[in-house]
Amino acid sequence: MKKETKPQYVIGIDYGTDSCRAVIIDAANGYEISSAMAAYPRWSKGLYCDPGKNQFRQHPMDYIESLEIVMKQIHDKTGQDVLPFVEGIAIDTTGSTPCLITDTLCPLAMLPEYKDNPDAMFILWKDHTSTEEAFEITELARRWSVDYTMYEGGTYSSEWFWAKLLHIARTNRHVMNAGFSAIEHCDWMPALLTGTNALPKIKRSRCAMGHKAMWHESFGGYPSDDFFAALDMQLVRIKKTLGRDTYTSDTEFGKLSNEWAERLHLRSGIPVAVGAYDAHVGAVGGGVEEKVLVKVMGTSTCDMIVGPRTSSENPETSEHLVKGICGQVDGSIIPGMIGYEAGQSAFGDVYAWFKDLLSWPLKEMKSESMESAKELGIPSNTLDDLADSIDSRLIFAIDKAASKIQPEESSVLALDWLNGRRTPYANQKLKGAIIGLSLGTTAPMIYRALIEATAYGSRAIIERFEQENIHIEKVRAVGGVARKSKLVVQIVADVLGRPIEIIASDQSVALGAAMFASVVAGIYDSVTQAQLAMKSDIETVIQPDFVRTSLYDALYRDYLKLGAFIENELT
Repeated sequence: MKKETKPQYVIGIDYGTDSCRAVIIDAANGYEISSAMAAYPRWSKGLYCDPGKNQFRQHPMDYIESLEIVMKQIHDKTGQDVLPFVEGIAIDTTGSTPCLITDTLCPLAMLPEYKDNPDAMFILWKDHTSTEEAFEITELARRWSVDYTMYEGGTYSSEWFWAKLLHIARTNRHVMNAGFSAIEHCDWMPALLTGTNALPKIKRSRCAMGHKAMWHESFGGYPSDDFFAALDMQLVRIKKTLGRDTYTSDTEFGKLSNEWAERLHLRSGIPVAVGAYDAHVGAVGGGVEEKVLVKVMGTSTCDMIVGPRTSSENPETSEHLVKGICGQVDGSIIPGMIGYEAGQSAFGDVYAWFKDLLSWPLKEMKSESMESAKELGIPSNTLDDLADSIDSRLIFAIDKAASKIQPEESSVLALDWLNGRRTPYANQKLKGAIIGLSLGTTAPMIYRALIEATAYGSRAIIERFEQENIHIEKVRAVGGVARKSKLVVQIVADVLGRPIEIIASDQSVALGAAMFASVVAGIYDSVTQAQLAMKSDIETVIQPDFVRTSLYDALYRDYLKLGAFIENELT
């Protein structure tokens, strides 16, 4: 008789901008056993955020509650048939998303006196309140004897760790003084699940600290005390609590604690991996390898690729420095290789903004109509359902109309910097723009121009890599936008003049996390092995229309001219 082997399942937990997702994967083949999603309760209500000020904060309880919800959903679906056989857990989050904490790793917002203070919460990646501080860090680095931003593209961003902490230090000294240290969301979650409550026991993410906190081995860790002292002594104080070492996500952070095993319906003692950022983990789930660029297309984009540790000019000692990108870090994507990150500060967010712009009258009239409905005896839920139906169908109607527009039919040209520019050369002061409007311009024309603008931004990123001899042979796309909008992907393919491979999995990011979980569980020896065994298939390949590509070549040059004018003359 053939000996039966027990199944080996792993869990990938993916904290996105709006929600938490969890997937249980069969480590033998990458097959998805079960998945669940839960929105963040407070975030979904818009609490602690002020878009007008580019302030976006998330309460730590959102992360805890959403995780418990998704794991209960999975438990209810699978019960004792699956969860007892889970062998490892890995977590990814957005980033940079830091928070001030106590000496026992408690986020300040979980203390009664700070429970409603946005500065005591996790500062989301898209929060750009620290734009001025980011410029200050960049300028200081350029004057310093060592450019501590050299491995982060040469420009420090307001989306990143130190700029956000410096902003809090400058604007809310009380909260800053209350924080003993600071922690990234991707580091806090493994610490929470393993019951880690002492700073020296934290295994900080190489991915997070390398890309966003200026950590590099050649610096002996983080920038010098003198460098941070030139900015604010509070940063010197925080730096001293971070330790020196960082860890790749194929490393075990610790074991799942008894408390969290019970709360998540799992066995205690399961290994939990060192955390990482969603885009980097998503690149692994999307099959990233040398010369294969993976575009993680969601609210923003991250364009990820890996390369060897040494450069062709000096193969034994030096990295191949690429200016103007979000960074390059040894082991941040695949351990043993340099992970290169670029991206756009807004992608899906651009389309969501336009939809919200168009639906504003619906939302405003809704409350007025409710009063009229009461007088007429019409049930309020009838109007509610009607308004929600129109709102949900709005983008699909515009998308359909926009797909029929040829590039030459519209003179509308847009700039995609509605949330600043991440790559090439980060600058969060920049704003979007739309030109070429006339009385004949329609909503679908503007919508298509916005899509084209995001595609031009993607092209600028690829050109920046190739100008630095980082060769790209294939482009793969993962994420919600890639899976849901054929029009967007087609326009990106047309603008790039390259085929776009769409990964079949709806949960490529969580799948990537599950791959790391399989390594810390000892099922595979390396992430590369896990990729080969658990990879998702290519669902489809979107081919470019080269007639449109030639038209877009000219429009792309206009996009670059518009961008230069906005940046140099109006900023």
